[in-house]
Amino acid sequence: MWAALGPGLITGASDDDPSGIATYSQVGAQFGFAMCWVMLFTFPLMAAIQEISGRIGRVTGQGIAGNIRKHYSKPLLRAIVALLLVANIINLGADLGAMGDALTLLIGGSPHLYVVGFAVGCVALETFSRYERYVVLLKWSSAFLLAYVATALVVDTPWGLVARDTFIPTFRLDTDYVVAVVAVLGTTITPYCFFWQSSQEAEDERIDPFGKTLLEAPEQAKVQIGRIRLDTFVGMGYSNLISLFIIITAAATLNAHGVTNIQTSAQAAEALRPIAGPLTFWIFSIGIIGIGLLAIPVLAGSCAYALGEALDWPTGLDRQPLDARAFYGTIAVATLIGIAVNFVGLDPVKALFWAAVINGVVAVPLMAVIMIMAMAPKVMGQFTLSRGLCAMGWLCTAVMTVAVGIMFATW
Repeated sequence: MWAALGPGLITGASDDDPSGIATYSQVGAQFGFAMCWVMLFTFPLMAAIQEISGRIGRVTGQGIAGNIRKHYSKPLLRAIVALLLVANIINLGADLGAMGDALTLLIGGSPHLYVVGFAVGCVALETFSRYERYVVLLKWSSAFLLAYVATALVVDTPWGLVARDTFIPTFRLDTDYVVAVVAVLGTTITPYCFFWQSSQEAEDERIDPFGKTLLEAPEQAKVQIGRIRLDTFVGMGYSNLISLFIIITAAATLNAHGVTNIQTSAQAAEALRPIAGPLTFWIFSIGIIGIGLLAIPVLAGSCAYALGEALDWPTGLDRQPLDARAFYGTIAVATLIGIAVNFVGLDPVKALFWAAVINGVVAVPLMAVIMIMAMAPKVMGQFTLSRGLCAMGWLCTAVMTVAVGIMFATW
């Protein structure tokens, strides 16, 4: 089971990055348990679009950007990759800042110094580690998210109310509630996850001495597609379960004590200290740092995969730095700009707002292109989508289209 998990688990865990933790904490603090149902609702949608992304990588041996470059227009590719880079770098900077703030809360010191340290450490590991060992490290890093299960278990949580609000959806038409639902959707279903999982599947196929693309070796399809589905369902289920526990923790502590305005994950951790005690504060803060160490490489790596495939560079974390200088250079430059975001006085809340806007702009056309590719025999050969997976993928695209429309309507 553990051996079968890889790109899906890492992608799902990285989706609960420090910026995501801030969003889920705010939702729990503001609305209590009333948003728990959203995580149950998003799971099949998220799992479907991520499985489709993974299949594209394994079937074709190329990530999403590589397939768009090969089969579709260059202006479309350039627009999507450019917007992805901007959104990822802003998000990366906000995550580094949250990690620095969290460590400052725990031990004191300069958050800017910690930002630089975290960034340099992540780039060094991503660049110089052996690929097989690095993937194992990323997989085990996902365990840091269990900190948020622990926080929900050590605080006084009314589990009956949690179950009711999770399985019986409630919806309000007031603007704040609708915007919060849109924020959760935008945080949960994000473009960088599509690029990362697709490119990782392609890379895993390339480094496997017995691996071939499914177009070349259709006899491997049953095993590989089954593995991708298991990996994706476990990864996205884990991701959404952790998101649910973050909402539960914030609702049971912050909302229950009248604290309803949380802007960053570090603020959420600090607000927990007087309400839920030092143990909960420490666990919550350590979780921010730990999962940030997973999210930073994924954000920077998805930038490098997207740009590298778009420009037909040698790409892949399995390559030596001198053999893929532009690829690793993109990782370093993206992270360096992320560091700079924390030194120019940019408001992290506004930065995340604009990252969410750009992600929304990218997500809808990108998901439509992904669905068109996954249904096209010229791309997928005989491995076009089944009716059920096709329906779920288009439903996810439609839901995100509505969400983005609401985002702009409530600007």
